[in-house]
Amino acid sequence: MEQRSHYFFAVKLPNETKNMMKGHILALKGSLPFSRWVHHEDLHITLAFLGGAPESKLANADLLVKAALKDTKAFPLKINKLGIFGDIKSPRVFWADTMENEELQLLRGQVFSACKEVGFQLESRPFRPHITLARKWVGETVFQQSQLELWNQLQPEPLSFLANEVVLYQTHLQKTPKYEAVRTYSLQT
Repeated sequence: MEQRSHYFFAVKLPNETKNMMKGHILALKGSLPFSRWVHHEDLHITLAFLGGAPESKLANADLLVKAALKDTKAFPLKINKLGIFGDIKSPRVFWADTMENEELQLLRGQVFSACKEVGFQLESRPFRPHITLARKWVGETVFQQSQLELWNQLQPEPLSFLANEVVLYQTHLQKTPKYEAVRTYSLQT
């Protein structure tokens, strides 16, 4: 039985960045036992998770997000370190961090506000931009904070890219990669 699709808006990573991250993920997999690693084509920065949504509500969100982003300019982002969510000894999410960026915060605010205006019930926790790399620690020993330093060996300088597209993704849990771009919103370059 097909599970119900979920939708979310996200910053799309350029293909060149995804391919660099693919190499880093392969290297990290050898040292960090997480049960599920994200396919490099699915790497993104979530701006607003919508969950399941009727077509009419998605159409309204599409219109409002498109209007909100029409004058938004592309901006540079830098991936600079690794992080975790969950129990420090057995993290549930392993992610790559972007350096603090006001433009990313503003972009998220535009998308988030547009989705709330349509009536979506959105995450209430403070926005913590990140790129999920893996889920669910399955190591025989506890996770060590020092393992986050592996990034510095893979990428001594921050990995820069231009954030120039926001995408409405649909989730297909039974496929790999599992995120399908439904709409793309190009930012001004």
